[in-house]
Amino acid sequence: MTEHERDDRGPGAVSRRRGQGELEAQVVTALRQAGGARTAGWVQERLGTGLAYTTVITILTRLYAKGAVSRERVGRSFEWTAVADEAGLAALRMRRVLDAESDREAVLARFVTALSPHDERLLRGLLAEGPGEGED
Repeated sequence: MTEHERDDRGPGAVSRRRGQGELEAQVVTALRQAGGARTAGWVQERLGTGLAYTTVITILTRLYAKGAVSRERVGRSFEWTAVADEAGLAALRMRRVLDAESDREAVLARFVTALSPHDERLLRGLLAEGPGEGED
């Protein structure tokens, strides 16, 4: 067992580290399946992974900042609704990575050359269709 696999839950306890964005995707999926606004407590129960309530709130707040969920105050708390699906969440992550780079042209060029021929044709077709979401 490595240091990264240790967990403070007890002797010999092992936790699986989630991939970047995996928990966010699980939260968005749960909210989309809910079919309406839900509380953080509901999300916590639905995920059933032993997450702390504060962790769920942090994830929801980050998703809200990314535009992947919306929230409405109900009493002293919020009810959350998915705005993006998993593909939309992945697109937001890709956009964030691109926005962090100074040479956008080089990053996009490398991205396109790394695509499979099928994905490149798909991308060219999507670009030929015209302006996409979020375009001015």
